[in-house]
Amino acid sequence: MGLIIFLRHGQAKNNTSRVLAGRSPDVPLTEKGVNQAIEIGKFLKSLDISHIYASPIERAHKTAEIVGSHVGLPTTIDERLYELEMGKFSGMAYDDLFAKHGNVFLKFYQGDPTIEENGVETFDQVKKRVLGMVDHVKKEHSGKNVLLVTHMDPIKAMISNVLNLNARSLFELIIANASLTIIREEQGKFSLSAINAMNSDRYNQGPF
Repeated sequence: MGLIIFLRHGQAKNNTSRVLAGRSPDVPLTEKGVNQAIEIGKFLKSLDISHIYASPIERAHKTAEIVGSHVGLPTTIDERLYELEMGKFSGMAYDDLFAKHGNVFLKFYQGDPTIEENGVETFDQVKKRVLGMVDHVKKEHSGKNVLLVTHMDPIKAMISNVLNLNARSLFELIIANASLTIIREEQGKFSLSAINAMNSDRYNQGPF
């Protein structure tokens, strides 16, 4: 029995500017995000991590490297942990996006045609690649605790698979920066052991 531990990247520049970064390059962690990664790295030392995988996106990869420096492990990049492909929405400010297209975040979880029409990856596509990553971890690291450093929606995709959440619940669920979502696998079944786990001092802070 092992743990599959999802970690959302630390606070990044797009989080503070409220811009939909998607896979755009050069969106670094903020100073706060670096500190969050350091703190969660210290927190993870007790979990006996055997391997770290990360999204290729800078904010996730850098978070993984910081954590790895605390747990003594290198990072393997895997595109199945990528941020969403945002298509025509990439680089848009949240307010402008909502004014033009309505609540696109809810529409994303609903499978609304607006999503594919604008070249955005669908939630079903995200779930497929994330589950492929989880299958890889189960096969290659059976019985080990493995860390996957990624983004909010890949984590929500895994939670949705375990809990079968509806679109409204997924929309309202916030995965905080540099927080852990811990999945336990036993006899072919997944259970959710923790969500938004982090340093205790951060529970009184906001999601970003």
